[in-house]
Amino acid sequence: MKNVMILGAVAAMATASAATAGGLAQPVVEPAPAAVITPMAPMSSDWSGFYLGAQAGAGKAEFGGTATAPDQDLNNYGVHAGYLYDLGSFVLGGELAYDKLDIDTIGDNNDVVRAGVLAGYDAGRFMPYLAGGYAYLDTDAFGTSQNDNGYYYGVGATYAVTSSIRVGVEYLEHRFDDFDNTGVDIKAKTTALKASFAF
Repeated sequence: MKNVMILGAVAAMATASAATAGGLAQPVVEPAPAAVITPMAPMSSDWSGFYLGAQAGAGKAEFGGTATAPDQDLNNYGVHAGYLYDLGSFVLGGELAYDKLDIDTIGDNNDVVRAGVLAGYDAGRFMPYLAGGYAYLDTDAFGTSQNDNGYYYGVGATYAVTSSIRVGVEYLEHRFDDFDNTGVDIKAKTTALKASFAF
C-alpha cells in the first residue's frame, strides 16, 4: 500500500510538471511579411528621336557696312522641329526653325528661317550643344520687302524634364553680309527659351 501511494505521488508530480512545462512554453510568433519595394528605374538618357516645339526670347539687331542705322533691340518667337541621334557620349542631329523678329523701329515684318545641325554631349538628362547652319532673312527694314541667304551659329543647353518634355536655352548669331546686294551687313543676336515635345 505504501508503494502504491508513492507511485501515485510520483505520477501526480510528473503530470503536474508536464502541465507546468507546457503552460510556460512561449507561443511561436510568425514574422510579418516584409514589404516589397520595387526601385524606380532611372530615366533613359537616350536623346534619339524626333521632337518639335516653340521658342521665344530677345536680342539685338546690328547693322554694318554701308548702313547708318543704330543697333536695335528685338524680340523673337517661333517654332522648331528636328531629329537627334544619340551615339553614346555624343549626340548629333538636325533642326529646322522659324522665327518672327520684332525689331524696335522696324516692326515685325522680319522672318528668319534656319536649317542646321546640332552637336551635343550626352550628360544624362542634360545636353549642352553647338549649333550652326543656313539662315534665310526676309525683311521690310529698308522700306521694301527684301531677302537674302546667310548663316548662323551658337550654343545651347537642353534639360529632359521627362522622357517626352524638354526645356532649354539657346544663344544664336545670324549673319547676313552684303544683304541683298545693298552693301548692308546685318547681324541678329538672339537668346531664347525653348520647350520641346519628343516622340
